[in-house]
Amino acid sequence: MLINIQFIKTKGKPNLTELVSEHLNKLSEKYEWLIRAEVYFKEENDPTGKSKICEIELSAPGPRIFASSTEESFELAIKKTIFELEQQVKKRKAVFVAH
Repeated sequence: MLINIQFIKTKGKPNLTELVSEHLNKLSEKYEWLIRAEVYFKEENDPTGKSKICEIELSAPGPRIFASSTEESFELAIKKTIFELEQQVKKRKAVFVAH
């Protein structure tokens, strides 16, 4: 799977790149039909402290799969977003199996 990572309004960090790549590669090993991942890291001003945003869009057969989360750190945002993507990918696989 091809992974494209972009940092918007924040500085790029190699540890975040490695972490998200590791999680997406595990997902790609389970589901070989995933084609590409677009990952966006954003930082916004938020008085609640949850200002780190991770958005991931997966290209796969059928409509694109998208998940986003806003947390206190990018690491938490990555974990939550990957979890949401995994749920959506499982549903997509169930549709493939049914047909």
